[in-house]
Amino acid sequence: MANKSKQTRFAPKPKIKKGDKVFVISGAYKDRERSREVLEVIPSKNRAIVDGVNLRKKHNKPTQDAPGGINEITASIHLSNLMLADPKTGEPSRIGRKVEDGKIVRYSKKSGEIIK
Repeated sequence: MANKSKQTRFAPKPKIKKGDKVFVISGAYKDRERSREVLEVIPSKNRAIVDGVNLRKKHNKPTQDAPGGINEITASIHLSNLMLADPKTGEPSRIGRKVEDGKIVRYSKKSGEIIK
């Protein structure tokens, strides 16, 4: 019996990019108020770091350079809990992809507007 090598499953390309305006559709109620900006996307884990969402407290020891203390950091949130903001209306919208002028572009399914 031969050993089969581990096969990696195909991971789809994330629909959210750094700098996008997104809405949190699931999670803490305080995070679901308004659109926020994506600071970083981690495609290997299907997660994103969003400004002011999923705040955690980190305790740091004092060093010669830094005084230490309790700092608030933003933890990542799963991409399935985020929805891109429509560029025309500013409301949450689903995203599609289409070919335009030989390039694949993202567009809002709510208004049909292309997302830059």
